[in-house]
Amino acid sequence: MPIPSALVCVHCGARYSTDRFAEDCPACRRAGAPANLTVAYDSIPGEDRGRDDALRRPASMWRWDAFLPATAADAVTLGEGNTPLLPTPALGLGDVWIKDESRNPTWSFKDRLASSALTMARRFGAKVIASSSSGNAGAAAAAYAAKAGLPCVVFTFLGASPPLMAQMRAYGAMVVVVEDKADRWRLQTAGVRELGWYPTSAFFGPVVGSNPYGMEGYKTIAFEIAEAFDWEVPDWCVLPVCYGDALFGMWKGFEELKALGWIDRTPRLIAAEVSGSITAALASGEPMPPDRPRNAPSIATSIGASQGTVQALEVLRKSGGAAVTIEDDELARWVVTLGAREGIWAEPSSVAPFAAIERLRANGVIGPDDGAVALLTASGLKDTSVIETALPPAPVVKGGLPEVMKALHDVYGFAHG
Repeated sequence: MPIPSALVCVHCGARYSTDRFAEDCPACRRAGAPANLTVAYDSIPGEDRGRDDALRRPASMWRWDAFLPATAADAVTLGEGNTPLLPTPALGLGDVWIKDESRNPTWSFKDRLASSALTMARRFGAKVIASSSSGNAGAAAAAYAAKAGLPCVVFTFLGASPPLMAQMRAYGAMVVVVEDKADRWRLQTAGVRELGWYPTSAFFGPVVGSNPYGMEGYKTIAFEIAEAFDWEVPDWCVLPVCYGDALFGMWKGFEELKALGWIDRTPRLIAAEVSGSITAALASGEPMPPDRPRNAPSIATSIGASQGTVQALEVLRKSGGAAVTIEDDELARWVVTLGAREGIWAEPSSVAPFAAIERLRANGVIGPDDGAVALLTASGLKDTSVIETALPPAPVVKGGLPEVMKALHDVYGFAHG
């Protein structure tokens, strides 16, 4: 296992101490483009293991501990990782595969971040875990804090998904609801700065991203994709993006595999967003994504932030990628389509990649023969509101089979052949 030797700015490369996980790069902040930090190691991650080593290790993301900041023996784990990679022939999008992160213990990709972050929280002697979250990050932090035996405070906001609120509380989190979303950060900042709470999520603005140690967990998504394709990576990886934590983590993972010679190239990455912030920065060439408030909140609450991050922008530029701004009507259509055609019910944010692939296939950015992996980040059980509004109510039937057949025809358009 490599030992963390520093935290390094994702933009300028400045090095900081390994305990600076609750800070960003002060030099980049002064320059007007605040940037997150990432973990640097004292040796090349993975160099002491072969490609087949992970196959012989326990089935969780920690079988890749040669690339992670702690050993599998020290991990706070619920068995996260090893999620399926599924073909999607019925979607009509060409060669597209789903990396289904809804199969993780709390039903979202945030479990990888939480496992890595909580593992390091114990190493740093954390007493209280803190998260600011619309849902998935808070639920994951709560579950892994429970596993670690640590109290967890989650700040969320009025209007957050009721199932997600219930999930956070089910894991024992002390959930605090605020009326103004910005108060989440103000209150968590006070807890971190004044009381020494250990943050797993973003908690100050402009947002730079989440806990650097937690983001190392997202590298394992790249490892699993490369392994599943027998080390021939896809042309594109498409992600729903808010602050770009998974986008950065996956790119870093692919880069580490390439440095070892395990793969001969890295995929191009695509950010599917709802604000248009990263899209605007790519078009303008500016170093900092602008704040792009919407007229109304998106149904994709997990990626609903109005401003992207430097770390996301860096990845898209370095990978030769792209950003696509997705509308609510596209999200609602793809939630229904994915469920009806592939048997997968996804959270609204999670279907943004399919809308992006559809559009980029049509305009030729993604070639007709290009292969793509869509990261499906969370289960539809996290937010049921789209299904409740996009589909007609289930009919209530009195009588016998003739009345059933009439209801099936009238509501669903079904005709028995």
